[in-house]
Amino acid sequence: MQVNVLGAERRRRWSYDEKVRLVEETLQAGETVCGVARRHGVAHSLLFTWRRQARQGRLGGDAVPALVPVEITPVAAPILSSMPQPASSPPSPHARAGMIEIELGGGCRVRVDRDVDVEALQRVLELLRRR
Repeated sequence: MQVNVLGAERRRRWSYDEKVRLVEETLQAGETVCGVARRHGVAHSLLFTWRRQARQGRLGGDAVPALVPVEITPVAAPILSSMPQPASSPPSPHARAGMIEIELGGGCRVRVDRDVDVEALQRVLELLRRR
């Protein structure tokens, strides 16, 4: 078997911190994406992509994602009764003002406080959806 080394990889690997720094630089007053791209040797289209990903909370990288505490409880089997059921079920014993309860398929329920970080909640729900 013969191995030929043709040269170093030409694709630059940008760390999360570098991406954030460049995106923040493009947001400074008087700066343009093209100007920042030229100064740092980055394609302007790549900077626009990073800006879009940052707005959507999907820039990714080495940063540890911020998660919020969640509680997943199994849903109890319904009790069949001949008594008429109320139009809406009473709040759970754990319910309190501002608490949001999200019922997922497969018997999972997620409870979050009203001050939950939306991006972190999206990541948690995406992970649970993949289960």
